Amino acid sequence: MSRRQPYDGIVVTTPVSVPYVRFSTKGAHWWIGRALATLVEDSGLTKEQFDGVCATSMSLHPDTAVGIVQHHGLSPRWLDHIPMGGVSGIVAMRRAARAVQSGDANIVACIAGDTNHIDSFRQGLENFSQFGKDAVYPLGTGGPNASFAFLTDYYMREYGATRKDFGKICVAQRDNALAYPHALFKAPLTLDEYMSARPIADPIHLFDCVMPCAGAEAYLVMREEQSVDLGLKFARILGTIERHNAFADDPIQYRGGWAVDREDLYGMADLTPGDIDFFETYDDYPVINMLQFEDLGFCDKGEGPDFVRRHTMTTDGSFPINTSGGQLSVGQAGASGGFLGIVEAIRQVTGQALGNPVPDAEIGLVGGFGMISYDRGVCSAAAILAAGR
Repeated sequence: MSRRQPYDGIVVTTPVSVPYVRFSTKGAHWWIGRALATLVEDSGLTKEQFDGVCATSMSLHPDTAVGIVQHHGLSPRWLDHIPMGGVSGIVAMRRAARAVQSGDANIVACIAGDTNHIDSFRQGLENFSQFGKDAVYPLGTGGPNASFAFLTDYYMREYGATRKDFGKICVAQRDNALAYPHALFKAPLTLDEYMSARPIADPIHLFDCVMPCAGAEAYLVMREEQSVDLGLKFARILGTIERHNAFADDPIQYRGGWAVDREDLYGMADLTPGDIDFFETYDDYPVINMLQFEDLGFCDKGEGPDFVRRHTMTTDGSFPINTSGGQLSVGQAGASGGFLGIVEAIRQVTGQALGNPVPDAEIGLVGGFGMISYDRGVCSAAAILAAGR
């Protein structure tokens, strides 16, 4: 039996996106600083009132969150650093919420920011993990493109998914992105264009691959009464989960940690998958969308392709996903990719969407997936947010 306590009275507010650019000569500290400044501007608070900070970045080395607070003149009494890539936004929210709930912090600034120099991606691959350095890169692995090609090929052979199924996801997300002002991909994408795109690592083609870029995302965690007093719109945290190194004995990843804990997620929120109005999946490659559809209970394992065929996945259709366009159309600003879904979900349920709103959106689900290690992502997370009243 789960003994987890609810997040009663704790909310997330003040969603911030620092517009992405393909390349930047500015460092991660600058991007994080812009996010902090925007949190101050949008909340009406001073930075001194942020007595908690939870930060992440893939390009901040040799600094961590400690370096951030010194660099930007903060003095928090609670500090955390979340080096977990695509689950960072959810894990940061979980930890910040418990800190505020316990009284260890009053207002926590959760921030992710990364730069992207011309050679950043290659350097990041070389130093991504000790496992990569020791076990796969010396053998010539092609980084995440090769890893996700491996996972995608297995999923296609095992469950009958086709490139058109993955293409439908990418096209739907691009359609959503056309109204989102910060999306780096501005042109519509047709299924024919997706199908005819050049191969990258069979069966992965160009539009299956996330594009590295520079940018930042952020939000605040505080008590509901504080948000009301400040006049800030807020989202309630109904339930969250995280799981690391799930199903380690699987010969290749075909499911994630969501499948272990999803009953706890929905039980905590007193909801079912049918109650979800939209879903912000972690989407560095479309096969991970399929896994989340299945492992978070929208269909059974292996039914992802049929589920995709039955839905539009656009903001104005059935089963809206990645309402800003997701990373596949907005871009992946390093660890900010793990914050993109949380920030967008806050906007959707609080009526602050920068792009197209999901009609009557009250409840949003956010998925996280991170730290790919050759044939699997080690980290999984999810959160359910609801409109504040």
